[in-house]
Amino acid sequence: MPFINVKVIEGVFTPEQKQDIVRKLTDTMVGIEGENMRSVTWCVVEEVDSGDWAIGGQPLTTEDVLTLARGVSVG
Repeated sequence: MPFINVKVIEGVFTPEQKQDIVRKLTDTMVGIEGENMRSVTWCVVEEVDSGDWAIGGQPLTTEDVLTLARGVSVG
């Protein structure tokens, strides 16, 4: 039984975007494993608190990620 676990920083994705993530990742797995596995393919989107996620020792906040999404460097 495949289990897809997606972690994102809170407040970055809308509920609709999270549903899209779940649908597309499930479709991708089913494309690999076969349609019969769709009903047992789990996908969970977990939100991590803003500031509790770090890269290279530097915490990332929701605002940092939204700034990156706009194409602006976070420094």
